[in-house]
Amino acid sequence: MIKNTLIGTRIEIVDAQNKNLLGLSGKVIDETKNILMLETQKGIKKLIKSQITLKLGANIIKGDHIIRRPEEIR
Repeated sequence: MIKNTLIGTRIEIVDAQNKNLLGLSGKVIDETKNILMLETQKGIKKLIKSQITLKLGANIIKGDHIIRRPEEIR
């Protein structure tokens, strides 16, 4: 489980319900309970956490595991 906000980290999408998102990468610029805002080379993308699996460093994380508000992080 991620113990900090993802804002400012670089991620890559490795699986998604929308296969057009595969390989998308960039910097997380905002996070809500259900959404990640990703700054990519092609602009800002809104990603629904429950519909993606992301790579953060060497870790693969299912979006379902990070559905929480940033203020709920301890």
